[in-house]
Order: sequence, then C-alpha cells, then structure tokens
Amino acid sequence: MSNVPPLARTNAEARLFVDLKQCARCGKRGATYRSSVIRSGGLLIGRYRGTCDHCQNPFEYDFRLPEQPLPPPSEGVLFGGAEPSVLLDPAIWLRYSDICSSQVPMDSSGLDEQARRTARHTLETAVAALDEVLKFIPPQADRVPESEFWSSGGRMIYQEEPGRFDRFRLEAVREAYADSLANW
Repeated sequence: MSNVPPLARTNAEARLFVDLKQCARCGKRGATYRSSVIRSGGLLIGRYRGTCDHCQNPFEYDFRLPEQPLPPPSEGVLFGGAEPSVLLDPAIWLRYSDICSSQVPMDSSGLDEQARRTARHTLETAVAALDEVLKFIPPQADRVPESEFWSSGGRMIYQEEPGRFDRFRLEAVREAYADSLANW
C-alpha cells in the first residue's frame, strides 16, 4: 500500500476530524456519514463515507487504526493516547475546547438531569481537547512549538493569540474546567 492513511488514535478523534472538515465543494461544515472498518494492505482502516449536508458532495476519508485500540475511559472523554494527534493540530484542538466550553451554562440550577449530563459531557470534552493541546508541548518546553501548527486554520489561530499555547496558561484553563466539573 503506497499511500498509508493518517493514524486516527480513536473513533472519537476520527469522527471529530470528519465533523470539523469543510466540504471541498461548498466550504461548509456538516455531513451525514457512515463508518466501517476494513483491512487493506495489511492495515486496519476506518473508512468514513458520506455527503455534505448542504450541497450533497460525496466524500470518503480513510484512517489507519491502531492494532491495539485504546480501552474506553472509565469516565470522561478520550481522543487518543500519549502521542499527539496527526489529524488535528493544537490550535484546532484548542478552538474545539473553546466551542465546547462556551456551550456549558455557568449555572446548573434549574436544569433537568438530562441537561446536567449533557453539560457535564460537553465540559469533559473541553477538558479532553485541552489535554490534546498539551500533548504537543515537548517535555522540557513551556509552550507548543510554532512548527506544530500545520493547518492553515491552526496557523491563523496561533498567529492571532500565540500566548494561548503557553503550558502554564493551558494548564490553568484545564484546571478551571476540571474544577467546574464538580458543579455538574
């Protein structure tokens, strides 16, 4: 197999990639798709096929899957193991964390149990996305290296606010979100 697909560490990471991808034809996000697992060239492949919800443009993404999948987390959300993502750069993870955290109400009073569970899961997702950003920081470094921003959107986000990729700042935001989970 001459063209090896990129590694999707988990199904959650692959689905997020597909969900965030803009349509090649109309440029909008939003798609209806199905996934399947196949063997190709001796590799385990996750295949995502679908169409854009806006213009019906068909698409197909293949991801190499780990031979030993990560066990599901006992609680919370998990996008991958200890290694950083090769599908989404750190700025895209940070933007996704921002989106998730902005969907969580500040006050849980007045919410029914289902709304509380949804808010908790959304906040857990924001924490997990921040964990993904932190994986891009080398052990002795204090920030995500500029070379880790490989997508055009990621480079733009980094250039707008490079200070958001400082280890101390990322850890402080992560801790605040984790502390907020106690309310949910």
